[in-house]
Amino acid sequence: MKAVVWHGVGDIRVEEVPEPKIHEPYDAIVRITSSAICGTDLHFVRGTMPGMKEGRILGHEAVGIVEEVGAGVRNFRPGDRVVVPSTVACGTCSYCRAGYYAQCDNANPGGRRAGTVFFGGPEAAGGLDGLQAEYARIPYAHVGLVPLPDTVDDAQAILLSDICPTAWFGARLAEIGSGDTVAILGAGPVGQAAIACARLQGAGRVIVVDGVPDRLDLARDQHAETVDFNAEEPVEAALDLTGGIGVDRVIDAVGVDAQRPARGPAAEALAGQAEEFDRERDEVAPEQRPDGDTWVPGDAPSLAARWAVRMAAKAGTVGTIGVYPPQVGHYPFGEAFMKNLTLRMGNCNHRRYLPRLVSVVASGELDPTPLLTRWAEVPDAVEAYRTFDRRESGWTKVALGVEGRGSVAPGLGEAAGTGAATTAGTGETGRR
Repeated sequence: MKAVVWHGVGDIRVEEVPEPKIHEPYDAIVRITSSAICGTDLHFVRGTMPGMKEGRILGHEAVGIVEEVGAGVRNFRPGDRVVVPSTVACGTCSYCRAGYYAQCDNANPGGRRAGTVFFGGPEAAGGLDGLQAEYARIPYAHVGLVPLPDTVDDAQAILLSDICPTAWFGARLAEIGSGDTVAILGAGPVGQAAIACARLQGAGRVIVVDGVPDRLDLARDQHAETVDFNAEEPVEAALDLTGGIGVDRVIDAVGVDAQRPARGPAAEALAGQAEEFDRERDEVAPEQRPDGDTWVPGDAPSLAARWAVRMAAKAGTVGTIGVYPPQVGHYPFGEAFMKNLTLRMGNCNHRRYLPRLVSVVASGELDPTPLLTRWAEVPDAVEAYRTFDRRESGWTKVALGVEGRGSVAPGLGEAAGTGAATTAGTGETGRR
């Protein structure tokens, strides 16, 4: 089968690999109809997340059709259409039963203390092959697959595999309540989804900070208040917008690959910290293999965290869902301590939120499809990775159409409608 395969920092390829087989009673084989490229996938190519094994299939987002199930899978059968949660969990340990699926005791071969398992990641994250392939083996499939109605098409469903649950989780971590003013750092796919999720959880105002113009435009389509960090200093802007108080809640949807402002007052304010940021980048990504303007690690790993802490009001909350790998050692704890901030963070417990989010999309209360701005085919995946990595205009979220047979094509889930909390874009075909 064809798959997107990691061979090293700066080196990914589309190539033929063996098809997966059932290994355990709770396994299933899913024929992938749609996958997607996530910012987390870029960490592996940029070198900001270590521990990848050469030959690993990438990707942790997928929609597909069940092809085969192990003897222990009683709730699915061949032909069922499903969305695959990005993280893997057993469903029976105390953590899973409490809803902390990302901290499952049994999924990681490294043992109970080993942490989150997800598809297409490093050995420390379970060493599982990913979902940017024609077929995938899904461990603990009786828990790890979520059924889809035909009123939710592939374009909607692929955003439910990781992006929307992670955004929902970020809003939960930030403790958003009725009327809160919320700042979202990062207007990539998760940040965009977090606008709608914050509103669904009660936010009164949403302020989005980014430096990419078309991503800010997409946030404005959702009627968020936008701050361009290349045009103004974002902390000062947040203070101005809140009467000098700061925001009640912050969602950091950026993480380790944060970039410094290229110009403007924020760039001037950070000029004296250039050497410090360079040291942070080299600590985070000791192996770097940029190829021109692609695969370049973020040049300010702690910047989003610093801005999050500074723009929060006293006694506010910061929810961090942007990825910070274990080698990251810098965080403004002293500043957070002196402001009595609550800091909450971690990997999303996808399986906890996914069934509800499928229902929310099916009912029309949420329609995430405007976030899907590009749809590529697997043979074009490497170029799609490059374009997404460069943050080129119109490439906010990229889906990979793997196999049309059995899928519900984009646009055929129109019965889902668009609710008031939708990620409301223009819907113009030129944007997609």
